[in-house]
Amino acid sequence: MSALDWSILAIYIGLMIFMGYWIGRKQNSQVDYYVAGRHMPAWQIALSIMATQVSAISLIGAPAFVALRTGGGLKWLQYEFAIPIAMIAIMWVMVPIYHRLKIITIYTYLENRFGLYLRLVVSGVFLLARGLGSGVALLATGIVTAVCLNWPLPETILLIGVVALIYTTFGGIKADIYSDILQLFILWGAALVSIGIIWNFVGNTGLQFTPDNLTRLKIVEWRVTGLGDGHPFSFWAMLIGGFFLYVSYYGADQSQSQRLLATASRTEAAHALFLNGLLRFPLVITYLTFGVLLIPFLNTHPTFAASLKGLPADFLVPQFLIQFVPNGLLGIIIAGIFAASMSSLDSAMNSLSAATYHDVLIKIWPSLKKLPNSRQVLLSRLLTIIWGTVATLFALWVAEGEETVIELVNKIGSAFYGPILATFWLGMLTQRTRQGHALVGLMSGVLFNVLLWKFFSEQISWLWWNALGFGFTMVVAYTAARLFPVNSPLSSDLVLTRTDFKQIFIEEKSKILWLFIAFWAIIISSVVLERFLAQWRSMP
Repeated sequence: MSALDWSILAIYIGLMIFMGYWIGRKQNSQVDYYVAGRHMPAWQIALSIMATQVSAISLIGAPAFVALRTGGGLKWLQYEFAIPIAMIAIMWVMVPIYHRLKIITIYTYLENRFGLYLRLVVSGVFLLARGLGSGVALLATGIVTAVCLNWPLPETILLIGVVALIYTTFGGIKADIYSDILQLFILWGAALVSIGIIWNFVGNTGLQFTPDNLTRLKIVEWRVTGLGDGHPFSFWAMLIGGFFLYVSYYGADQSQSQRLLATASRTEAAHALFLNGLLRFPLVITYLTFGVLLIPFLNTHPTFAASLKGLPADFLVPQFLIQFVPNGLLGIIIAGIFAASMSSLDSAMNSLSAATYHDVLIKIWPSLKKLPNSRQVLLSRLLTIIWGTVATLFALWVAEGEETVIELVNKIGSAFYGPILATFWLGMLTQRTRQGHALVGLMSGVLFNVLLWKFFSEQISWLWWNALGFGFTMVVAYTAARLFPVNSPLSSDLVLTRTDFKQIFIEEKSKILWLFIAFWAIIISSVVLERFLAQWRSMP
């Protein structure tokens, strides 16, 4: 990187810190700090939700998966198939109750519906999994950022962690949302610029694919399921398993759901989900196009390809950026990658702080509710600092350890997603289920997924864990409720009725319809593209 590139990065970091400070001056309560006063516009929430998925790994990992990773290719596109219908499920089932209760953490609902123990268990799982998982995400993004900066990995992780910690501690969720939006535009623009640069190299010479390269252009794997056949990226695993994964991630994980709570109304939250469901597919198409063009680029630039020998596939894009992107423009792109690395940490810090304060500390010391607003905000910021420090230190520790630690933490998260989602849906969709039934179901579902992990991890795709764990939890809990009924009063605000479903459908009919159209458009366009590429691959 040139002095100009470093100057651009320094200006960006300074801008982030100043923005956090400026926003934080006007925060007078925890409602301001954790849910931005519940007045964030839908389009800002939508872009922020998208940006949390557009990490540095998206710009780096997706093209590398397509162009270089063993077993990779355009099958990555299947990750997007379930997004529109997952957004429908969240806006139809979960958002109405969250906004009806005006809560700060979604785990408050579990206490209101079931009881304190279930809230503490699920929130505790979130704190552990997200606290460690954010450290792992920081490490993963720190690796590629270190390559771009040509810095040692520990120093890069520390810089990312400290900067994210400063602006998030001051600015809260609102600073996270604004930084996410800026990051999204920079990274999307970086992908488009990279496509233009690489096309300038390969456009005149033609798209040169070897027979091995052409297999990477296969999108849909119809004939395998990921159930017992050892194919983790099958169409059915990524559609069905992906549906439950996305519903749980966006609807039952505080780090994402907290953004939906920052909107003024259920309608605004539904609109944010609607926009996310429509815009994610073209964003991912941009990254994958970059990846496809990298295939012939590697074929026509053997010296560059040789320089990647022995390096992880994720080093492909950073090396391309460093060697082929002009100075100045490189600084802007690196700033975007740096910002994306911070986004893997900032959202987690704020949500971990919120869950710690409202799900744990207030239950231990109820007197915290009586603190002046200024003291509550100060304590919230202190918790943010603590969790940011924990995540950063964990990332530094893992960086010195074995790679299997990363795999372990990610698989633990997958083991819990389906059962936790089932716990929320048991409360929202059933009248019979009570705390004991839900706890038995949750523990059974997690145990079931752990057994799948232990004995069938090579045969059954990890994506299926989300669906199978969800189903097992639902069946066990509802069966327990039928066998051991508990007669106790239940507030109508905590369960969705048929009238609620009809009313929501009437109010959100156009959004639901367009998301269904988007779902089928994505499937059909992918199949058509797959047929076209298949014919192209068969040509001599």
